[in-house]
Amino acid sequence: MEKINIGLVGFGTVGQALYQVINNSRNVHAEIKKVCVRSLEKPRSIEVPQGLLTTNVDEIVDDADINLVVEVIDQADAAFEIVSRAMRAGKNVVSGNKAMIAKHLTELLDIQKETGRALLYDASSCGSIPVIRNLEEYYDNDLLLEVKGILNGSSNYILSRVFDHGEDYADALARAQKLGFAESNPTQDICGFDSLNKLVIITLHAIGVYVAPADVFVYGIEHLTAADIQYAREKGMKIKLVAQVVKFGEETFTMFVMPEFVAPGRYIYSVDDEYNGVVIRGECYDRQFMFGKGAGGFPTASSLLSDIMALRHDYRYEYKKTAFSPRPEYVTDIALKIYARYSTTDLHTLLPWQSIDEEYRSASHRYVVGEILISDLYKARTALAADDVFLCNFPRFFAERDN
Repeated sequence: MEKINIGLVGFGTVGQALYQVINNSRNVHAEIKKVCVRSLEKPRSIEVPQGLLTTNVDEIVDDADINLVVEVIDQADAAFEIVSRAMRAGKNVVSGNKAMIAKHLTELLDIQKETGRALLYDASSCGSIPVIRNLEEYYDNDLLLEVKGILNGSSNYILSRVFDHGEDYADALARAQKLGFAESNPTQDICGFDSLNKLVIITLHAIGVYVAPADVFVYGIEHLTAADIQYAREKGMKIKLVAQVVKFGEETFTMFVMPEFVAPGRYIYSVDDEYNGVVIRGECYDRQFMFGKGAGGFPTASSLLSDIMALRHDYRYEYKKTAFSPRPEYVTDIALKIYARYSTTDLHTLLPWQSIDEEYRSASHRYVVGEILISDLYKARTALAADDVFLCNFPRFFAERDN
């Protein structure tokens, strides 16, 4: 079996963890031959041989001895250029870049067909959880009804500190940043965009349909306040940031990312700290649950290594569900039951509620609990981004099956 010679693009937390994992593994039969970095002078936590690092990606893409490129940088467009160049140069690619893959997924499928090269990216979706390969191989049929879960370890760590340790939101965010679970600019995590990118990727493998991130309603936890936390506690629930894709019969499906009230007894209720949890529901097998670390260098590196080893055996995604006929259509005219808290932004009159179940007004804040279409939330997303607004979903899909 041919030895894998790796060109690694990116040498941050994940890249350095992968370097250590490969060097400490006995049966990998792979070697990192060159590492492309932005700066040779940047301090790093590990020492590497002289000459291993370069700032010129051409030294990887144009090296005929390198037969696999592993890409772990944080810029979507630059990563796409590197990945597409590498595949057109005859190299297989492993990537953990969920923003790049979610944005360019259809183009990446075309490049794989054009070049005959494989692109694997299980590390892009749930850290150490092999959700993509399971959707490709074990759930490669049309019996799947729903994929739902906690896909972002940073936001989940923050919410765990709030609900399990009594910290306020600002302190929990600061703790997550200090420990490296959240970036100094945590927007991607707490606003739900990281979860959204992962959901877009998962949906293609679960349903066989690509939906652009810009077409999906996403709402994060950045405006969570003590009033929302108290409301959840009074109901005996926690708040989790949940991404989900839900199928309705054979013809339609929807998808969105929102905070959700989670009751004890639900699988994701006890998914805490930086862990991820994914529930896969099918017509015949009810629910299956996958759990693992969703943040951190070594959990992600383990997933990258799994893809590297899969390529040793010529594995590739087959995207079987994209060939199903007919494939379900993405729709947003689906009603959710939500809690909407506000103060000056009058959501009672701003949103076209289908029905209202509960209202509350005080000197500090107000809230409405009622039904509204996802399409109407999407249309109002600019107003819903106001600092005084927070939304949270009450789960209702397949509730009759969970009793």
